[in-house]
This record gives sequence, structure tokens and C-alpha cells, in this order.
Amino acid sequence: MRGDGDGWSWSSDGSRHWGLHGAAGLLLRAPLTGGQPAVLLQHRAVWSHQGGTWALPGGARDSHESTVDAAVREAEEEAGIIAEMLRVRAERVTAKARSGWTYTTVIADAASTLATTRNLESTELRWVPETEVGKLRLHPGFKASWEALQAKSMTLVLDGVADRPELAEALPRTFELPDGGFGWLPGVDRAEAEIMTAPTSWTAVISTDTARYAGVSDFLLAITPAEVFY
Repeated sequence: MRGDGDGWSWSSDGSRHWGLHGAAGLLLRAPLTGGQPAVLLQHRAVWSHQGGTWALPGGARDSHESTVDAAVREAEEEAGIIAEMLRVRAERVTAKARSGWTYTTVIADAASTLATTRNLESTELRWVPETEVGKLRLHPGFKASWEALQAKSMTLVLDGVADRPELAEALPRTFELPDGGFGWLPGVDRAEAEIMTAPTSWTAVISTDTARYAGVSDFLLAITPAEVFY
């Protein structure tokens, strides 16, 4: 369906970008067997802009839409993704132009690798292991932003809340980190009961007493159960 955002935004230097009101794409992750993340990518049809490259489902934002609404709508149109099956975690402006045009990447996760249905804008849709994404021929815009969007694997510690099975259902897979990056939890089945030493890699602690972890490590993210159920 054509919206009022479809069209080229031109900058004073002659460059153009798709989306009269900007554009947005959905970076959707889901766990593979073993818990490591896969990213949903589309192989762009040859006739499309930057055809033959791999990119996120996305496109022009309509004037009445938020960036999140636009990204989720585009994923539904281009990949058949059902909005109720994913959880949005964050958004980042990953490209800007002199015209004021922006591209926003919306970060989300799903409980499993969802079934997809492509439209004419793609020759293929694929859940790609995150470690393999950089080996593909990526859309230049996506390639430029991919390093900052990659998720670091995290360790999970359940401090005094391991007896709460409902945490497993509610626990986010994707976390925003204090350094502006993202972390990924492989799963609660790998959770530890306590921290033995100050962690040197990213660790998420779910605890009712987060104050006790203040200053323990720059790589520690302490979260209360209430924050999990936001």
C-alpha cells in the first residue's frame, strides 16, 4: 500500500534518500537452537534500490507514523511478521542527511525464529546467525551501522529469584547497555546463582537488592524483577 511517505528526499548536495518523512527498519532477533541470536534479513530484489544486497525489512515512514510503527508495518508488509509476536526494545537513528532525512533502526526480539512470507521487494528472507551477518553483501547503509548494532553475548545471574519461573517468560533477550550498545541473553537455562568474581564481560543480574552491585564492575547490569515485568 502506497503511503504519503513514499518518495525521494533530496539534499542540497544532490544526494537522495528514500522516504519523504524519513525511513525506518526493523532489526529483529530471535534465538537459534543453543540460544545464540539470529537476525531476520531480506535479500533485496534486483529491481529495487541497492538491489541484490541484504538488509533489514524497512522503508519510508508516513507522516502520521512513529518510527516504531513504520518499522513494524514494513516488517509485516515485506516479511509477513505479526506485530504481536515481537517485543520492541529500543530504537536508534543510524543515518542522517543534510535534508533532515533520518533512518531509524528499531531493535526488537521474538521468542523464536518466526515464519516469514516475502513480497515482491525481496528474493529471499532468511534468519541469519548474527555472527554470519557481516559475511553477506550488505546494503551500504546497513553495513555502515551494523557494527554499532551488534549484540554482545551476556551472562545471566539470578540472585535470590531463581524460584520465580515466570521470569523465564518475561525476561528480555535484548538489553540496552550503559555504553549505548546492546546485549543478548542466550537463555535462563544458562543462569548462574551468584557472581564469583567481578565480571570482565557483560553480565545481567536480576536481584531484589540491586544496590549491593553498585560499583562491582563496569560490565554489570543490575535489574530488579519489577523492571523485567515493565
